[in-house]
Amino acid sequence: MKKAFAGLAFTLMSAMATASAGTTVDFSSGLQGWDNHPAYDGEAGAWIDSSYGSPALHTINPLTFGMTWANTTNPAFVGNYGASPSVTLGIDILANSIIYWGTGEEVTRNLVVELRDYDNPYKDMPYTSVWYNLGTIGAGMGWQHFEVSIGDTASTALPAGWGGYGIDDTETGGVPALPPDRSFADVLASIDEIVFTTFEPGYFYGWTGYDVVVDNISIGTGASGDVPEPGSLAMLAGGLGMLGLARRRRAARA
Repeated sequence: MKKAFAGLAFTLMSAMATASAGTTVDFSSGLQGWDNHPAYDGEAGAWIDSSYGSPALHTINPLTFGMTWANTTNPAFVGNYGASPSVTLGIDILANSIIYWGTGEEVTRNLVVELRDYDNPYKDMPYTSVWYNLGTIGAGMGWQHFEVSIGDTASTALPAGWGGYGIDDTETGGVPALPPDRSFADVLASIDEIVFTTFEPGYFYGWTGYDVVVDNISIGTGASGDVPEPGSLAMLAGGLGMLGLARRRRAARA
């Protein structure tokens, strides 16, 4: 059901935007470039786990400041995002446990998608990026689907909800920001790494233990001026009802 749900969600998005291309990594064909970053204590484990009904990337890290799933090699997810007028990114995620070691209690964390450009860093910064807070994850929330669309990859200004990173925050009063000579479109034109992470620019959390599963990491690109055809609209109308049913079934299963 998990994979059917995510596939339907992406189909509905495609019906509305008439996406001209798209890729979804469901881990049935391996990692395809996705993996978690190494742990500070070396005890992290990440493996393709089929015990959730279909293959998914399961990561356990008992002691770290945050979790990051990154891709630097899959050409579907890195490169020039500006080559397409619009881009949509998505992920399914299940937080089995997020324990803050300071109290030993379950906590929630924000999940951020960050698009990084390592080619033109500002001063001594490692990279320049744009990022978006997708929402909150935590134990007991079940499988969650997050996605965000960039409606205009040629925009020089940061769209609503998006942030920038790449300048030392001592220069900005602690607020993450893009360097003065870089724009949103500049960064999108040269993406070297895409990450889904609990490291939110401008925030810092203490030692935390994570047990998290991710699946159906997707990217869809839309063509300029595309308008859904009547058949697509009919599929959308029927699909919305199916999507609601899938959500209820997933909740019941969880």
